[in-house]
Amino acid sequence: MELPHFLLGDNTDAENEMFIMHTQYPRFIWAINADDVTWLDELEGEEEDLVNEIANLLETAEAFYEREMKRHEAELI
Repeated sequence: MELPHFLLGDNTDAENEMFIMHTQYPRFIWAINADDVTWLDELEGEEEDLVNEIANLLETAEAFYEREMKRHEAELI
């Protein structure tokens, strides 16, 4: 099975939190409301390259989240 790059999740233990999970290297879980990112892989590479890669990944993750929320809202109408 091939996983999507991003997944959304929630947990009843964290009622007011939504999570974005990135399933490919570098894997991470981003708690959206807390704005807290947990990295599941060791980040390797030049610092400048890592900063750019992380910024791009988080930007892409945010766009994914916004798209999914718009789709969810459209289903409710």
